[in-house]
Amino acid sequence: MAKRDTPAPALKEMFDAARYRKMARDIAAVHAGFEQKRFLQLTLPDLERLALLARLRRATEALRATLPAPYPQALAVLREVAPRWGEGFTALVLPDFVGLYGREDFDRSLEALKFFTPFGSSEFAIREFLRLDLHRTLRVMTKWSRDDNEHVRRLASEGCRPRLPWSFKLRELIADPSPVAPILENLRADPSLYVRKSVANHLNDITKDHPAWVLERLAGWDLENKSTAWIARHALRTLIKRGDRAALAVIGAGARAEIALGTFTVAPRKLRLGDALALSCTFTSTARGPQKLVVDYAVHYVKHSGAASAKVFKWKETTLVPGATLTLAKRQRIQDFTTRKHHAGEHVVELMVNGERFGEGRFLLTLR
Repeated sequence: MAKRDTPAPALKEMFDAARYRKMARDIAAVHAGFEQKRFLQLTLPDLERLALLARLRRATEALRATLPAPYPQALAVLREVAPRWGEGFTALVLPDFVGLYGREDFDRSLEALKFFTPFGSSEFAIREFLRLDLHRTLRVMTKWSRDDNEHVRRLASEGCRPRLPWSFKLRELIADPSPVAPILENLRADPSLYVRKSVANHLNDITKDHPAWVLERLAGWDLENKSTAWIARHALRTLIKRGDRAALAVIGAGARAEIALGTFTVAPRKLRLGDALALSCTFTSTARGPQKLVVDYAVHYVKHSGAASAKVFKWKETTLVPGATLTLAKRQRIQDFTTRKHHAGEHVVELMVNGERFGEGRFLLTLR
């Protein structure tokens, strides 16, 4: 009998009863008289019904109820306990406390967010201050972008992303990204991959509203620098998937692909939810010289209404010399995710090379 896979624990279980008890013990170890019993009375009831972020916020509110009433004193306790909690998602309680209760103590709170971010990123909490006073907060974050600590530099970029996942949108920066330009400039060749990922994601956010702004900025960057080139490539991923010629040109694939398609197959013709889709293609370069090619495929997912919505997937980036043939094969399991629910019907799959359609296949999806 095949061994059944054990489901991964839900993310919310990071904040379980044992975690709250450890929090209470750690605080009591650095702050005599801490009311451990009351903290647990405030955090443990009906825990199972709470989602991840609600559990985090419950811990934050319980800390406010059990730590010293003056905010500076409470903050001092949390700074002392932070090393005991180490790095990880549960340490987000620390900056969450600052974002929720420290808005009227700007300088002290921003210094605390800088201190806490290596333990649990302050990217969500800093947005409360950006919403309160955008330009004053960005002036501090610009200084952070030159900090020696990679966690602080990443916070400078990640915290002011206009469309940061799991947080509210920064609508002023969606309308006009120019206030964050100094931060992105300072980080354009950062030696830390952790920071570069944030800068690329930040720029990718901006491409959704101001693609020309991003392309103009990248045009002034030294793309011979490997770190900068890495950021540019990942920053333009959404535009590249859309076949944007200017974005493709940045990575050297702006010209129309000169290829002769041999085959593009989508199999099986019919499959059930949970089955794997097999894709394969073969094509030959007909160009007179070497050409950079970006090969993607688009799946047109059937929606509940019966209409279709395309999602583009990366497949291969390569350079083909004249007459060379490229053969690719890929398998993709068709299954539901929290971000995508499948619906029965005929799905179109397109082969895209340098942003243009070169082939098409179909499969019929059934849910049972």
